[in-house]
Amino acid sequence: MNKRKSKFLAPFKPFSPTFAVQNFSIMARVCQLTGKVPVGGHKVSHSNIKTKRRFLPNLQTKRFFLAEEDKWVTLKLSTEAIRTINKRGLYNVVKELRARGEKI
Repeated sequence: MNKRKSKFLAPFKPFSPTFAVQNFSIMARVCQLTGKVPVGGHKVSHSNIKTKRRFLPNLQTKRFFLAEEDKWVTLKLSTEAIRTINKRGLYNVVKELRARGEKI
């Protein structure tokens, strides 16, 4: 065996970040109320050839006026969640989101 050390092989040093690590993760395409996320699937051609694709949720960024706190709230919601807010009321939905730990 060759006893010479290669100049390309450096000793292994474990990575130690010097910056603060955040404890939460934010996904781009997630409904804040229902939790809908993109799902994978197949696009199927006429000849039944399957290719990968993503089914994205129908997300809308919507501003609501929260009258009880006299301020505007911006939420990223699916269209189903917008219908839920219309049915149950904004204040009840915001209370539920805050109970889950969502920052609003």
